[in-house]
Amino acid sequence: MDEIKNNIYPLLPLRGMTIFPHMVLHFDVGRTKSILALEEAMVKDQMIFLVAQKDVKEENPREDDIYRIGCVSKIKQILKLPGDMIRVLVEGLYRAEIEEITKEEPYFECRLYIHTEKENEKTVEVEALMRQAISHFEEYVNQSNSIPDEILSTITDIKEPGKLSDVITSYLIISLEQRQELLEAVDPVLRLKKLIEIMFREIDILKMEKKIGMKVKRKIDKMQKEYYLREQLKVIQEELGDRDSIEAEVEEYKNKINKAKLPKEAKDKALYELSRYEKLTVGSPEGGIIRTYLDWLVELPWAKETKDIDDIGKVREVLEKEHYGLEDVKQRILEYFAVRKLNKSMKGPILCLVGPPGVGKTSIARSIANAMNRKFVRMSLGGVRDEAEIRGHRRTYIGAIPGRIIYNIKLAGTKNPVFLFDEIDKMSSDFRGDPADALLEVLDAEQNHSFRDHYLEIPFDLSKVLFITTANTTDTIPRPLLDRMEIIQISGYTDEEKFNICTRYLIPRQIKENGLKEDNISLSDKAVKDVISFYTRESGVRNLERKIGTICRKAAMEIVENPNKTVKINQSNLQKYLGVPRYKYEEKAKKDQIGVVMGLAWTAYGGDTLPVEVVPMAGNGKLELTGQLGDVMKESAKAGYSYIRANASKFGIDEEFYKNTDIHIHVPEGAVPKDGPSAGVTMVTAMVSALSKKPVRSDIAMTGEITLTGRVLAIGGVKEKSLSAYRAGITNIILPAENKKDIEKIPENIKKKIKFIFAERIEEVLDAALKGEEK
Repeated sequence: MDEIKNNIYPLLPLRGMTIFPHMVLHFDVGRTKSILALEEAMVKDQMIFLVAQKDVKEENPREDDIYRIGCVSKIKQILKLPGDMIRVLVEGLYRAEIEEITKEEPYFECRLYIHTEKENEKTVEVEALMRQAISHFEEYVNQSNSIPDEILSTITDIKEPGKLSDVITSYLIISLEQRQELLEAVDPVLRLKKLIEIMFREIDILKMEKKIGMKVKRKIDKMQKEYYLREQLKVIQEELGDRDSIEAEVEEYKNKINKAKLPKEAKDKALYELSRYEKLTVGSPEGGIIRTYLDWLVELPWAKETKDIDDIGKVREVLEKEHYGLEDVKQRILEYFAVRKLNKSMKGPILCLVGPPGVGKTSIARSIANAMNRKFVRMSLGGVRDEAEIRGHRRTYIGAIPGRIIYNIKLAGTKNPVFLFDEIDKMSSDFRGDPADALLEVLDAEQNHSFRDHYLEIPFDLSKVLFITTANTTDTIPRPLLDRMEIIQISGYTDEEKFNICTRYLIPRQIKENGLKEDNISLSDKAVKDVISFYTRESGVRNLERKIGTICRKAAMEIVENPNKTVKINQSNLQKYLGVPRYKYEEKAKKDQIGVVMGLAWTAYGGDTLPVEVVPMAGNGKLELTGQLGDVMKESAKAGYSYIRANASKFGIDEEFYKNTDIHIHVPEGAVPKDGPSAGVTMVTAMVSALSKKPVRSDIAMTGEITLTGRVLAIGGVKEKSLSAYRAGITNIILPAENKKDIEKIPENIKKKIKFIFAERIEEVLDAALKGEEK
C-alpha cells in the first residue's frame, strides 16, 4: 500500500452520509464554510476531500467532530438552487486519512495521507470471499426490492476485491457507523470480510421485516375487507330500514329502563351502557354483550315484591296441612310472621335446618314459601367449589354470566322470595376461590342489602329475601358462616309420626305417581306399621316412601293383568310385596348376656344403636380394641380400663386381673368408622360385666362419657339416640344427669314407653344395668 504525503485539499464535512471510491453521489450544500470549500476546489483542480461528521446535528463542526478517514472526490457538476443552496455531483476516487488540519477558517483545509490500492493476488480465499459477497448481495437485492436487478450484472464484472466491496457498499442501506467502519478498512480483504458479515445480518433483518410486513398486510387486508363489508351492510340496512330498527331498539330499551324502576345507580349504569351501544357500528360483537347486560338489568325485580299473608292462622293452617310434626320449625316461622306484621321493615332471618336425610328439610322450606305466599327458589351447594357460582363472572371474560344468586332472583321475579341453600355443609373450595367466603356477604343481614355481583357491578338488595339453609351436620360448616345463621335442629321421626306422614302424604302421592287410583289399592294400618317397623330403619321417611312405591308398582302389575281387581295389603300378605323383613327389633330383647351392652350413637343421618362386646381371656393384661374405632373411643376405653383396675374390689373383680387376663373390646360392623365422646359408660359396663360374670339387662341401653374418677359426663343428640333406642325395642335408657334438661324435646309418646335413668357416676350405671344389682 503506497502513501502519498503533503497533499493539501479543501475539506467538506458531510452530514448523515459517507462517500466511497468509485461511487457517484449528489448532495445539497448550504453551510458557508462548505460553500467556500467548494469554490476553492473549483478554482484549483476540482478535487475536494469529503469526510463524514460524527454528529449530524452539529452545525459548526470542529476538528474533533469529524472522522479521520474520508474520500478524495472529484466535483463533476455544481447547480445553484433557490435559497443560497448548491447541489453538487461528485465521484469518489480514493481513500485518504487526515494528517493535519492546516486551516479552519474561512473553510477547512487539510493535509492527507492518500491510500492507493495495489492489485491483490487472486488467492483461493480472495476468490471465495468475492463469490460469497456477490451471492449475499444478490440475496440482499431479492429481499430489499429497492435495488434494480441491472446492478447485479455490473457487480459480477468487477475483478478487484477492494472495488467490489466499495461498489456493493454504495448500494447497501446501512447505518452511518457501519459505512464508516467499511471506509476505514484500508485492507481490501479485511474490508470484504466485514462487508460479508454486515450483509449476512442485514439479510436476516430484511427477511424478518418481510415476514412481519406480510402479517401486517394480511391483517390490514382483513380489516379493510371487514370495514368495506360493514359499510356495505350499513348502506343495505339503511336501504332496508334496519337502521331505523336499531334506533327503535334503543328507544325500546329506554322504555324498559324507565318501567323497571331501577335504583339511581343501576339506572345511570343502564343509560351509560345504552349510550355506548348506540354509538357502536352495526354488527360489532360488543353490541351483543351490551344487549345481554341490559336485558339482565331491566329484567331483575328491583322493586317487585309479593305481598305476605297477614293472617297468622292461615299460615299455621298451611304448615299443619303440608307437614306433620316439626313443631320447632313451625313455631319459629309463626314468630317471624308475628314480628313481620308488627315491623314491616324487618330484615329476613337466615334459618339453618339441621337434621338427618329424609326428615323433610327441603320440603318444609317449600311449605314456608307457600304459607307466606312467596316465590320459592332453590340452589344446591353440594359439590360447589367455584366462587363465581355465588358472585358471578366479571364482564371482561368471554361468556360471563351473573352468579346463581342473581340468576335465581331473576327466576323468582320478586325481590323477596324464599331462597333455599341446600346442603350447605357439603361445599368445598379450590384454586377458583372459596364459595363459603362469598356466602358470608349473602347471609349477613348487615351486608346483604348491597350485595354486589361481579357481572352486574352494581349493588342489589337481598335484605327482603328469606334465606333458609339445610345441612346434615354443622361440623363441616365454616364457623364464620355458621355464626350468621339461626340453627334449628330437626330430629328423626317416631314410629307414630312416620305412620301419620305415611298415611297423610306418602301413600296418596305414590298412588298418584304410579298411575293408580284410590279404589285400586288399600293398605291396612297394621301393614303400614309393619313396613315402618320391619322394613325401614331410618330417621327420615325417604326409604319408607320407596317401600310404599314398591308396593304400588307391584299392585300396578296385578291391576294391568286384571283391571277389575282391588289390591288389599295387610299383615298377612305384606311379605309377598316387600319380601322377608329386614329388621326384627324384638329379638334383641329376649336374652340377657354377659359382656354385651347396647350403646347409643349419634350420626349425621340420625341416631343409631351401637352394641359393644367384651371378652376376657388368659393373657398378660393386654387391651385389644377392634371395630374401626376413632381416637376418642380408644381413649374412652383406656380411661375405663384404668378406672376398673383402680376400683376392682368394689365391683367384685379380682384385683390382679390385669396381670393374667387380656380384654378384647369389639364394636360390630367393623367396616364402618366409629368415633365420638359417648361410649365410655358402655365400654366400662361391658368390661365390668365380662370380668364379674354378671349379665347385662337386654332391655337397657346407655350413652355417656366417663372420667378416670368415675364421673359421667353429658353428651349431645339425646333425642336422636332416644328415637334409635325406641325403634330397637329398648325400654330403659341410661343418660348422664346433666342431660335431664334435654328430655323435654323427646315426644310424649316415647317418654311414656321408655324409662329414663339418670346417673352422675359410673356406679349408678352399673347398679341399673347389671343383672342382680338393680336398685
